[in-house]
This record gives sequence, C-alpha cells and structure tokens, in this order.
Amino acid sequence: MNKKLLGVIDATTYYDDLKELTTHRSLAALPFAGRYRLIDFVLSSMVNSNIQSVAIFPKYQYRSLMDHLGSGKNWELDRKRDGLFFFPSPNLDTPSAGIGSFTHFAANLDYLYKSTQEYAIIANCYTIFNMNFQPVLDRHIDMGCDITEICHNGQSLDMYLVKKRLLIELIEERQKTGYTCMKDVVNGLAPYTLCTYEYPELAYKIDSILAYYETSMKILHPFVLDNLFIPTQPIFTKVKDEPPTRYQKEAVIKSAMVANGCMINGTIENSIISRGVKIGKGSVISNSIIMQKCQIGDNCVIDSAILDKDVRVESGTVMNGTSKKPLVIRKGTVQGALMNS
Repeated sequence: MNKKLLGVIDATTYYDDLKELTTHRSLAALPFAGRYRLIDFVLSSMVNSNIQSVAIFPKYQYRSLMDHLGSGKNWELDRKRDGLFFFPSPNLDTPSAGIGSFTHFAANLDYLYKSTQEYAIIANCYTIFNMNFQPVLDRHIDMGCDITEICHNGQSLDMYLVKKRLLIELIEERQKTGYTCMKDVVNGLAPYTLCTYEYPELAYKIDSILAYYETSMKILHPFVLDNLFIPTQPIFTKVKDEPPTRYQKEAVIKSAMVANGCMINGTIENSIISRGVKIGKGSVISNSIIMQKCQIGDNCVIDSAILDKDVRVESGTVMNGTSKKPLVIRKGTVQGALMNS
C-alpha cells in the first residue's frame, strides 16, 4: 500500500489579497503558527500517509520555499529512490489555470512516466489541516472512482485523487478536451466516474489576510490546537538549532504561542510569536502575529497586527488594527513612535 500514492503539490497559487505577505515569498512558504510554513501541513499529511515520492510545482518567488524544504530531510524525503522533487513553472507569465495545471504538468511528464505509483493525490499548498490520505485511496478503489474530489463541509478543498494513467491521459489530451486543470474536469461533463470524499476534521483555507489572521487566532484555542497537531501524525518543519526563549522577570504570557530563541521582557496576550523575536520592557502585544526576528522596543502597544519578518518597532510606538482588519507591516520595515496608528 505504501507505494500506491504519488504526492503532487501545486504551489503556483497567488492571491492578490495576500500580496502584503507574499511579495518576497510564495504562498506555500508563508509562516504559520510561529515555527511552520503553510506547505508543512499538506507535505506532512502526505508523509504521514506513507507517500514516499512528492513533486512540488512552484511558480512565484520560490527561493524561500526551496530554502525551507531543502532536500526534504526533515520530512524523511531525502532518499535514493523517490523523495522530494521541484518542478518550477516554465511559463512564469501564464495566469494560473487552477490547482493541477495540465500545462505545468506537461512540461514534466517524464516524472509521471517514471514514477512507480499507481495513483496520484493532487493538492494545494494553502490549506491548514492534518489528514491521512490512505482512507481516501481505499474508498476511491472500493467505489471504482476515476476521480475523487476531497471536500470539507460540502466545499471543495481543491484536492483530487486520480489514477496516474488517467492523469497522464488528461494532460496529453488537454488541447482536444479544453480541460486546463483538475477543477475543469470535475466541473465539466467528462465521461468519468466522479466521487467526493467528505473530510470531517478541521481544515482552513488561507486565501486572504483575514483568513490567515483568523486561522492563526483559532489555533490558540486548545481544541483546534489538539486537532491539528496530533502526536501520531506530527506536522514536520525545518529544524533550527536555537536556544530556548528567555523570559525576563517583567514578562507576562497569557494564551500565547512563543517559539524558541526569543527574548521576552513585556506582556504577550492571545498572540503568536515566531523564532528570535525580541520584546522590550513595558511593551504589550495582544491579538497579534509577530514573525521571525522582529524587534520591538520598550513601552510599545501592538494590538491586532501582523508583523512580517525582521520588522523593527521603535520604543513608544502604538499600533492598532482590528479583528476584521488587522494591521499588516511588511517585511524589514521600521515603525517609529511618530508613525503611531
């Protein structure tokens, strides 16, 4: 059963509403929950489903994605046979056709020809979930399906299970059929047996700043946290050797996730703090997401904000967003007291 599924991750998606966070990185590499990237969830789900060969198809700003994944060692995909593969888009100016672009796949058909797996799971890179794909495969085979679309609460998760031979046929016949991606096939009048698989657990699509913010706040709740980070199905990520976070006497932490390597002097409440963040004395961080290596001075007030990596906030600065419109500060910028929001 281990070699029956081939993993294919479409990392070409771009959402204009997320441009403030994806100017310097692909959506797949967007940090999440302090230590992870969005792609960690689908990739870990594949590895935990005993998928040993995974192909990633990136398009935009994928340097940070490749740096994060490397050889796939942290996911046990650095192997002599199968493993992790990157296939950047050959048509960078071509608009995305949807999850599983046949044009993108066509440029890398050799990979599909040479793979030994009989079935392929085609997935997006921007869903927060923790899923075992083996039950989907079992149901797909038992019901004699040609294509199985994975859904959540009746809505498509933009994930599809298909026999590899049929996938190759769809790619090769795309100009005759007019189908550009898997979604076209599912929504069209194709002569195939189409099935749906309802995924009953938690799943969140990150397709906007608000979705990213609200999902991040949700994982601070124990129920959501326990249902996403399952000990028997761990979410893997790039390992970094950093010291534990140091909490000074003045530090106050309430309902927060704090990664390693930080220096905390202020108050953190209902927030997510990434690796290597420094927070000064008297500063209060609430309902916010602070990404890696941000530096926050003394006596700052930050509420309902998203600070991208390497942001520096000068002492005395006040920054306020709202739960429906969080304040977003771009990577590497400096925020001063005279720029109070």
